[in-house]
Amino acid sequence: MPTYSYACTVCGHAFDIQQSFSEDSLTVCPECDGRLRKVFSSVGVVFKGSGFYRNDARAGSGKSSSIPAAPSGDSSSSSTPAATPAPAAASTPAPAPAAAAKPAAS
Repeated sequence: MPTYSYACTVCGHAFDIQQSFSEDSLTVCPECDGRLRKVFSSVGVVFKGSGFYRNDARAGSGKSSSIPAAPSGDSSSSSTPAATPAPAAASTPAPAPAAAAKPAAS
């Protein structure tokens, strides 16, 4: 069963209680009969290592991603790696394919 945190809006009394998903939320403070509110906190799950990027989990990739995992605690980073710019084109033209050098037979 999950544990929920509550705090009273009148007296400030705070407590945790285990409730099933089907139970209704508590609304009355057990200390002063004031109004309760649920207190939400961050989830304690941190994804580290390879396997969490889209291209790490593809079948047949055969290698892990060269992009390092984001450091924990950095809420500004997104789960999608940033795109890298394409390398500049070479200044010399590519050699012509061998099939183009043969004369056409008539």
